[in-house]
Parts: sequence; C-alpha cells; structure tokens
Amino acid sequence: MAEKASAVQAIRKIGNWIGGEMVFPKAGRTGPVHDSATGQPCATVLMSAEEDARKAVAAAAAAFPAWSRTPVLRRARVMFRFKELIERDRAEMAALVTQEHGKVLHDADGSIQRGLEVVEFACGMPHLIKGEYSEQVGTGVDSYSMRQPLGVCAGITPFNFPAMVPMWMFPMAITCGNTFVLKPSEKDPSLSLKMAELLTEAGLPDGVFNVVQGDHVAVNALLGDERVQAVSFVGSTPVAEYIYRTAAENGKRVQALGGAKNHLVVMPDADMDQAADALLGAAYGSAGERCMAISAAVTVGDAAERLLEKLLPRIEALKVGPGTDNSNDMGPLITAEHRDKVRSYIDLGEKEGARVLVDGRRHPVTRLPGYFLGPTLLDHATQEMRVYREEIFGPVLTLTRVPSFDAAIDLVNAHEYGNGTAIFTRDGDAAREYVSRIQVGMVGVNVPIPVPLAFHSFGGWKRSLFGDTAAYGMEGVRFYTRLKTVTSRWPTGIRAGAEFSMPTM
Repeated sequence: MAEKASAVQAIRKIGNWIGGEMVFPKAGRTGPVHDSATGQPCATVLMSAEEDARKAVAAAAAAFPAWSRTPVLRRARVMFRFKELIERDRAEMAALVTQEHGKVLHDADGSIQRGLEVVEFACGMPHLIKGEYSEQVGTGVDSYSMRQPLGVCAGITPFNFPAMVPMWMFPMAITCGNTFVLKPSEKDPSLSLKMAELLTEAGLPDGVFNVVQGDHVAVNALLGDERVQAVSFVGSTPVAEYIYRTAAENGKRVQALGGAKNHLVVMPDADMDQAADALLGAAYGSAGERCMAISAAVTVGDAAERLLEKLLPRIEALKVGPGTDNSNDMGPLITAEHRDKVRSYIDLGEKEGARVLVDGRRHPVTRLPGYFLGPTLLDHATQEMRVYREEIFGPVLTLTRVPSFDAAIDLVNAHEYGNGTAIFTRDGDAAREYVSRIQVGMVGVNVPIPVPLAFHSFGGWKRSLFGDTAAYGMEGVRFYTRLKTVTSRWPTGIRAGAEFSMPTM
C-alpha cells in the first residue's frame, strides 16, 4: 500500500476501487463534489457506466471462493485491524465528512464512532455465526445447523452518513464470508475510498471490497447483475421501494431502509427542560439530515406552551456555521439544490397555515456563501399539511397539538412512516403503554433518537423498511448468511432395503 498514491489525495479525481486499486471510469461523465460550507468544488467524481459496475462485481465474484473458505477467525482478525486503523485515522475521516457533507466536526466524529461500533460487533463473528447441534435426535442420528455466506453483496448508501451507513453493511457482510461492492453517494464519495485503503492496509485480500462511484446507472447495473446475491440500501422511500422491487424481481435478497417522519411525544408531566434539550439536538443536529431526526413534536394537553417557553430561546441561541468550527451546533446542508428544497417546505408550511415561530430563511447564516439554512419551527401543524406528512430532511421541526395520550398514539400510528419515535414522560405506565401500542420500529423513552447499539438491530416499520430483516446486529448476521441444516447418521454397516414411508425418529 505504501507504493500506491493515496486514493483520496489523487486530486481530487474520485474513481472506483476494484480489485485492490483505484480504477478510473472512462465513460466521460463527471459530477462535482462541493465543500458545503463554502459552495466551492473540492473534487470531481467520475461516474461509472454499467461496464464499470460489472467489473467490480466480477472482482468480487472472483475473490469470493477463497475468502468464503478463509476461517472466520482470520476474517475477524482483518476486521480487528481495520478497527485499529479507523481509530488511528479517525480525525482525518471526520474532516472528510465535514468537508463534503457539512456536519460539524464533533458530529462527524460521532458518526464515525457509531460506524466503528458495528465494526467492533463484527469482530465477534466467530461466535455470532456459530450454528446449533442436537445429538441423538433419533437412534444414531444427530442434527446440526450452520450459517454460510451468500456470495457477492452490494450496498447502496446515502449522502448523510458517508462513513457510518457503509460501516453498517460491509463489516457484517465481509466477516460473514461474503465479498462486497459499495455504491456510495456521489455527493460525498471520498470516505468510500479512504475505507477501501484502510481495509487493504488491514490485510483484506484484493477484490473482497470494491467501490463503484456513480448514480442510477451504477445502481441499476448492480441490481441487474445476476452475480449479486443481496442488496442493502438506505435512502428515501421512493428509491427504497424501487430498489426492493427491482432487486427482488431479479431474485436477490433485499434490505431497503426508506424514509421517516419521526415523532417525539411530550406528555404534560414531562421534564420540559429535558424535552426541550432533546428536541433541540434531535431536530437540528446534522442540520436535520438524519433518517432518525425528530421532525415532528407532538404535545399532549397543556404541554405545548410550557414546552415552547423552554424551546424557543434554545433554538434562537443555536450556533450555525461552518462544520470546521467545533463551537457550532449545526452546519450547512449538503447541496444548494437540497437547501432550496428544504426552504420551499417552509414556504409551503406558511401557506398551509402553520405558524412560523422561528424562521430559518431569515437567519443571518444564510448570507454566508455555503449551503446554509437556519433552524425553523412551525407551530400548529396538522395531519393534512404536507410539512407534517412528508419527510423534509432539513432543520425544520413541526409542532402538532393533541388533546390526549390516545390521540397522540393514533396520530403517530396513522402516519405512513414507522421509523423512529420517542415519548417524554415521568409516568412509567404511560411509557409502557406507548411502547406496547405504537406501530414504529424503534422507540425511545426519554431518549430522543433511539438508534439501537450495534449488538441490537436498526430498522423501522411500514414504509420505512422494505424487506424482512433490519440492519446490523443479529438481523445483519442473518441477512448476510443462509441457513443450512444437516441430519446425519453413520450406520455400522451397509443396511439392506429401501424405506418408502415418511422418515420419523
């Protein structure tokens, strides 16, 4: 690796990683990568053609036989070394996230940590992948099971977490014995190459991990390639539905995590200081560009005014600016186009009748050259409004008032998304009832962003998840392996005579 120029430093033309080295697509299509805080281009990503994607799959397919036969303990040792290298280069990785996405450095570092936790979990694969054994299920008959890798797996990941979300996928897939092709977002692609370099340095054989840059052309090539056995996706619901349907029609295993409208219910007995602090970070952290961001606050009974008394001055005091300044609470959005889309939702909410209590369109930060928008709070949002129904994916929080606990549950359950939710209350009975009745995949009790730790699994319900398994944790082990069950008998000699009845023990 020392002989090769750093892929990330190879100015800043960002190509593919195939078979252990940088490969530049020749199709001629390119896309700009911007520094979100300045609006200036900082790199050019070379878009892959279908042929480029198939080359990456071919490299992964060629590497699979040897890698799948590599003892799981050796595979885990590569991941242990990868973990050490991430810790060594963590600051560099966080800086790349901040430059291309815009996250404040402390938030970028936190995203590296959450990805690293899945790497740590994958290091335990020798234990996680163990099968089961039953002796003497019948006379002289034993039965046992094993989990074996699928083959070539693909991951299609979003712009908002260019390190964390890929690390939800490939460490699990690789330590299970599969090979992997990553298609990262073309908006912030540098982390994909940095991780490829670190995996190579960790001792991963060439071809086990590959990267294909690009857009829908590369995605469709991966979905249609018969050698790809499983596809993982995180992104918007319309794209998740397309990925799920197309991959499933092509006979692939699919795990497609879609959009969200995450509700935080504030009960009248809640600690309002705690609830306000929770809402502040959950709604405006990472400029709201999180699939687990709280974008809808729901106040029960008379909680609204007491919550707003605490929340409004906190929002006004938020520090917004470049992510390189660690004293800032919130950075820019990813692109000018996305900023303008989020701003249009504020316009829409105002037209729909919501009260704009804090207006991010008029924040002083919008005069900076980057893709900035201030935090926004829309009060009196109703179920009929698009700003309540749709995922905005920006620093816009809506507040909806309901008269009762049951009305809050009905409101959340009626929404098409079921990704994450939280309740803030001092009442254990109310919290327990909420957890039991709510139709959402991830629930927090006095925890604003209930992202499960790596040894549990991540995934929503309804139109927030397509496929049968959630991400990472034991669900990830099951997704990236298939079960084989063996029933074994060793007779002492050749037995004469065929048996025609249903075998029993």
